[in-house]
Amino acid sequence: MPLIRDPHIPDPDGFYEELIASQRDLPDEQADLLLAKLVLILANHVGDRAVLSEAIGLARANTVKAGAA
Repeated sequence: MPLIRDPHIPDPDGFYEELIASQRDLPDEQADLLLAKLVLILANHVGDRAVLSEAIGLARANTVKAGAA
């Protein structure tokens, strides 16, 4: 199963709002911890190491590119 790169989340704006709300009123350290735990929970759900490795590479490349801009 390849990494899905096309929009795939029903109501992406609602999901984004929920994600932001989950971090609201948390100190930065706890918000970062929440996101790290969410990543691990979702990675476990996906379970496919090739897909997870592709996603890590894509996220890193996008992060590095954004930092250079």
